[in-house]
Amino acid sequence: MTSDPTLLKAFAPTGKLRASINLGNPILANRNAATGEAGGVSVDLAREFAARLGVDTDLVVFDTAAKSVEAVTTEAADIGFFAIDPLRGAGIAFTAPYVLIEGCYLVRDASPLTRNEDVDREGNRIMVGEGSAYDLFLTRELKRATIVRAADAGPVMDLWIAGKLDAVAGVKPQLEADAKRVGGLRLLPQRFMAINQAMGTPRSRESGARYLRAFIDDLKATGFVAQAFARNRIDGASLAP
Repeated sequence: MTSDPTLLKAFAPTGKLRASINLGNPILANRNAATGEAGGVSVDLAREFAARLGVDTDLVVFDTAAKSVEAVTTEAADIGFFAIDPLRGAGIAFTAPYVLIEGCYLVRDASPLTRNEDVDREGNRIMVGEGSAYDLFLTRELKRATIVRAADAGPVMDLWIAGKLDAVAGVKPQLEADAKRVGGLRLLPQRFMAINQAMGTPRSRESGARYLRAFIDDLKATGFVAQAFARNRIDGASLAP
């Protein structure tokens, strides 16, 4: 536990650590169906960080990455859990990654798309979660295909049924679960990106960011991150070196 007033000012200016939690990434965070409380790896890390600061945790929960990023960028939250991206880096100081998640494409079984290279063609419509790491990445990388952005997962299956999508981009474990649940869908065999998940704090708090980076390095070295993944029964992601 720290009593350093500089750190407390950087990370808990309200007296509590406000942790931005993104439920849009079910690998790292979820809501307990019985209690309604947020849980998962992100929550475990947030509470451990608050304990080391000697303050309580105030979970600020969002349903999309974009909202979670905005909360930290605007200093409505003190820390968050995000995929590293240069656009986000303008407002957020990141730690080293603590977990790697694959970004993949999901297509119909009958789709002519068989490789990632097939996706970026004129006329193809690719669904992404608005403001997600793969949205930011594909916005830079795709030159010919059309990106369709969804504020949440609700419209995706309606568009599939209507035949208005050629592929959905997302995190591999979630897409695998969708393919099993819906049927008639398959993943393209290779990932199109490795999503590096890290902790972050507002860019204006760079002095505190050094402490946050040391915190993540320590949790990786001591096995805390690995234990959190085992405790939460996480599959489909690998620990960052």
